[in-house]
Amino acid sequence: MFVDQVTIELIAGKGGNGVVAWRREKYLPKGGPWGGNGGKGGSIILKADNQIPSLDWYRHRRKIKAENGQGGGANCRQGRSGENLILKVPLGTLVKDANTGEVLMDFSKPDMKWDICQGGRGGRGNASFKTSINRAPNFCTEGKPGQSIRVELELKIIADVGLVGFPNAGKSTLISQITDVHVKIAPYPFTTLRPNIGSLKLPDLGRILIADIPGIIENAYQNRGLGHEFLRHIERTKLLLFVLDASGIDGRTPLDDYRVLRNELSAYNPDLLDRPYFVLLNKIDTQESKKHIQAFQKAHPAPLDKLFTLSAMTGEGIDTFLSRLKEFFRENLEVSKKLEELQMQQELDEFEISHEQDELEVLDELETSEESASDEVE
Repeated sequence: MFVDQVTIELIAGKGGNGVVAWRREKYLPKGGPWGGNGGKGGSIILKADNQIPSLDWYRHRRKIKAENGQGGGANCRQGRSGENLILKVPLGTLVKDANTGEVLMDFSKPDMKWDICQGGRGGRGNASFKTSINRAPNFCTEGKPGQSIRVELELKIIADVGLVGFPNAGKSTLISQITDVHVKIAPYPFTTLRPNIGSLKLPDLGRILIADIPGIIENAYQNRGLGHEFLRHIERTKLLLFVLDASGIDGRTPLDDYRVLRNELSAYNPDLLDRPYFVLLNKIDTQESKKHIQAFQKAHPAPLDKLFTLSAMTGEGIDTFLSRLKEFFRENLEVSKKLEELQMQQELDEFEISHEQDELEVLDELETSEESASDEVE
C-alpha cells in the first residue's frame, strides 16, 4: 500500500533519575555521599533517505518513543544515556505541526537530518550536591522528560517530470516505454492506484525522474474518483506532460480532456498552470485518432515544440518526443548554471564590499586613536 500522509506523536526519552547513596567502606566511617547522576534520554532524529518510496512504515504507528536514560548508581556511577532514535523518511517529506499546519521542515535533499525532539536531561545524584557547608546532602533530583510533538508527515515526491491524464490515456504504458520502471498495465480505468517513479537515463545529464500519478477525472476536486489525493506529487516537478487519448474510444475528445485537466489543476493549485508543459496526443495507431488530432490542432494551435503525436504501445513518435525532452532539460541545466554563477558572483561582490568597509572602519579607528594620542602628548 502506498502511504503518503500520516500523523504521529514523537516522544523523546526521559532522563534517568539521580540516586541517593553513601560510601560504605572499611575504615571510612564517614565516607560521604556517593550517588551518581542519571543518563540523558534519547533524542529523535529525522533523516531523509531517497531509497524509501513511501511512508508505509508509519502507517500503523501513532506514537513513537525514544529510549529513556538509565538511573544513576552507587559509587558515583553515571546512568547510561538512552540511544538516539533515527527515523528515516522519504526524500520530499514535509513535516508539519499537526495542530497548526505550520511547515517545520522540508526534506528536499538526500541525507538531511533534523533533531526534532531532544531527550530529557538526567537527574543529579546526591554526590553532585556536596559542598563545603553541606557535606552530607540527603536528596537527589529526577530526570527531565523529553520533548514531544505531534506532527503530520506529508510526502511530495521529488521528480523532474509529472504525467497528467485521464484513466486509460496511456500514461503507464508511456512510462514503461521510456524509463526503467515496470508498472501494471491493463485496459480498464484506474489501473494505476499509486504514484510510480521512473528514471530516464541520459549519457550527459545523469537522469530524469518521471512521476506517473493515478488518472484524473472531471470534478476530481469534489472527491470523485481518486480526487486530488495524489496531485501533491507533481507540485515539485519542473515540467508537466498532458497525456491525452487521441483515439476517442471512451467517447471523449482530447480537446475536452485537455480543458478538464487544466481546470482540475487550477482548482487544486493555480500555480501549476504556470509550469512548463508538453502535450502528448497518444494512441495515434488507431484509425479514429487522425480526425481528433486535426480537431485539437485547429482549436488549440500549440507550438510545435510543445505538441507531440505518438503511440506509447508501438513506440511511434517517442524518439522525437524524447529528443525534445532532453533538449528542454539541457537548456534548463545551462540556465541553472548561469544563475548559480551570477549568485556566486553577487555573493563575492557583497563580501568584497563588506571587506572594504571593514578596512575603512579600521583605518578610521587608527586615525582617531592617533589624533587622541597626539592631543594627550600636547
